[in-house]
Amino acid sequence: MAITTSRPASLPPPAARFLAPPRHSCSLRFPSRFRPWKRVIPLPPGPSPHLARPSISLPQRRPICHARRCPATPPYGVLEVVDLALCKNPTTREIWAIARLQAAEVGVAQAQFLPAIDGQLAVNRLHGKSRSATPRNASLTLSWLLVDFGARSANLEVARQLLSAASATLDATVQSVFLSALQSYFNTQAARAAVTAALESEKASRESLTAAEVRYRVGSGTPADRLQAQTAWSQATLNRIRSEGVLRNALGRLAKVMGLDANHPLRLDDIPKTLPDSGFDRDVAALISEARRRRPEMQAAAAELKAAEAGIDYARAAGRPTISLSGGPQWEHLDGLSGQGNSIGLSVQLPIFSGFNTTYQIRAAEARSEVQAARLENTRQQVALEVWENYQSLSTATQTIRSSADLLSSAEQSERVALGRYKAGVGNILDVLNAQSALAAARLQRIQAMLDWQVSRAALARSIGALDSSLLLSVSAEPNARKP
Repeated sequence: MAITTSRPASLPPPAARFLAPPRHSCSLRFPSRFRPWKRVIPLPPGPSPHLARPSISLPQRRPICHARRCPATPPYGVLEVVDLALCKNPTTREIWAIARLQAAEVGVAQAQFLPAIDGQLAVNRLHGKSRSATPRNASLTLSWLLVDFGARSANLEVARQLLSAASATLDATVQSVFLSALQSYFNTQAARAAVTAALESEKASRESLTAAEVRYRVGSGTPADRLQAQTAWSQATLNRIRSEGVLRNALGRLAKVMGLDANHPLRLDDIPKTLPDSGFDRDVAALISEARRRRPEMQAAAAELKAAEAGIDYARAAGRPTISLSGGPQWEHLDGLSGQGNSIGLSVQLPIFSGFNTTYQIRAAEARSEVQAARLENTRQQVALEVWENYQSLSTATQTIRSSADLLSSAEQSERVALGRYKAGVGNILDVLNAQSALAAARLQRIQAMLDWQVSRAALARSIGALDSSLLLSVSAEPNARKP
């Protein structure tokens, strides 16, 4: 068998990254590099919404996040919200630390290919009946495992594949936090819009109450009309108060996702008027195939399967003989006499019987491989299901958002006509209240339709593995001036 002492081949690059970041994006500054034997162990970048930088070496400390784009004072837009979530959310820091841990495990596996040097220094004090002595001795021993019939290589392959799995898991976690931040952002924007709609409904109810009071004073209205208008106005006020409470809770949840305290004051940009597009109007089978190719969960499951298969090779090689080289100088001093020598030796370790331990280790490794194969297939099916459900949700949301616009337009016209007829004395208060109730419902449905479409679009991008900065840019690029 050929014996090699060269460094193992460099690790494969991490999984595909997101698109290139825009200027002033949230960045991570990494401290000085740590390179065992002046080698670089590739490691996925730390949490960032873009992840477009190349592999980096294993840092000694965790990265320092600089969210330069995130303003010190409000308002916050979707870009700032996602940047802060990815920079400050503890989930992303945790999974990045796990990736660093696995990178260190690769270094441990690589170290097994190098020789080990141990030093020993001993000083003893001996006492006898008539004399005492102080012997001193020292030794320096070099030990090098030369041949192990593939055990170290299999162990290194396991570590490499687990690093690839950790890299893919990091990508998956970043996308999950990304989606969570988007969902919280749009939920908060929907709550803001609901408060605005409630204020408009309260204003319209107050106008109806004023009209009913005017007609009652001039004698053309009835007390029942005035009381019904008063009830509708009180109900609209109650709905507005409840909507404001929902908004405060949504702001607290958004602050938590952004890594801030729930009571941190937040003021958001106005949501852009993004219109539905046909960017995902493709064959769902093609989307499923693309998702199975791009999803980090698929890459992580495949890497874990390869690690389990390499574990079988390691279990088999663990029961084979090993050949080691050892040697080094020795020094000894006793009663003024000194001596030194050198030793070198070649040892062969031949396992004969270990109580069938190797056999059961191989069987356990094979069973773990079967488990990972089943998990990979389950992940394939789960990815297909997520793409199918999110595709249907986006299709439904696209149709709903268009229909809700027509519904809102007709409800607004109906309310204006009913109120005008009532003020003119040819309509009744019930028609006005019914029209205003229908208008309030139409406004809420319009808000919910916009929210569902935004969230469904992000969820489909996440299920395909394409949730990246381009989605943020498409939202923030709409011409919508920010309020100071």
